[in-house]
Amino acid sequence: MKDQAARIRTGTIEPHPPPSGLDPRISVDLDHLRRLEAQAKRISFLPRQPSGSVLNGRHASRLRGRGLNFEELRDYLPSDDIRSIDWKVTARTGTPHVRVYTEERDRPTLIVVDQRMSMFFGSQLNMKSVTAAECAALAAFRIFDQGDRVGGIVFGDRDLAEIRPARSRHALTAFLTALADANSLLHADAPTVDPIPMNRVLASVARMAPRNHLVLVFSDFDIVDDLTERLIAGISRHNDLILGLVNDPFSQELPGGHRIVVSDGTLQAEIDTGDQKTHRALSDLASGRLAQILDWQRRFGVPVLPLSADEDSVTQMRRLMGLAGTRR
Repeated sequence: MKDQAARIRTGTIEPHPPPSGLDPRISVDLDHLRRLEAQAKRISFLPRQPSGSVLNGRHASRLRGRGLNFEELRDYLPSDDIRSIDWKVTARTGTPHVRVYTEERDRPTLIVVDQRMSMFFGSQLNMKSVTAAECAALAAFRIFDQGDRVGGIVFGDRDLAEIRPARSRHALTAFLTALADANSLLHADAPTVDPIPMNRVLASVARMAPRNHLVLVFSDFDIVDDLTERLIAGISRHNDLILGLVNDPFSQELPGGHRIVVSDGTLQAEIDTGDQKTHRALSDLASGRLAQILDWQRRFGVPVLPLSADEDSVTQMRRLMGLAGTRR
């Protein structure tokens, strides 16, 4: 069907048939993602964070949280914060007045998940695509439970599905279905195509979340450039942006003394990591991308969740959020 992205979005796509005895470290389905709901209970994306959370103000910019709605203008009371005094009205009437605001009941959240072939890699525990999908599902369940609207963008090499944020179980299920179906398209025999660039995805984010959204992006950020940086800066200027940087330890600590065969599905190449020049070039490439993403945290105040494909998703999400103890 021509509009495959629409079929992913509505859950009517026929995913690539999984092998018998689906390995959840390699591929996830909708039932697997749904089972994570109970594990998401204590994770929080509200402004008040545990002291050890990477979203705490000691580590990065504080989350601004839901916006405020103006409710009324009334006389000043002794218990009121003087910062809420409306000095113009006070001067005009001759008596102190304060502006009263109430917190918005919900806030739209956009969860962006990378399911391109660059994510279909794992050396120890999970594929990066599985880690991204599980962490995104945990975030979606918790944000929905907080009372906020949930939607997202799920993109693979060829297709991009958009789910508008809504405060409904239907929208949550649509997002999880799109995520599971996109993940099912990742397999060793997938056709080689030019992947959707990250800049196109971020442009869609800027369109769907013009301001006052919570935006979470789970990706390995493969191939970024100056335009990517400008898009990130623009999105973070008007929204609460959190980057889930998904890595595999193999790319961070590339072993030496091995001959590795890599393939794009059509062509193959052998890489000798025993060659110092080759090893150094590959290590510099991986460390340079990591440094660039972490630099966004410093320059734009964008919190970065360093996620690893070699650690259980629930365990590391709880640890990054400053929650001690083990899984329940």
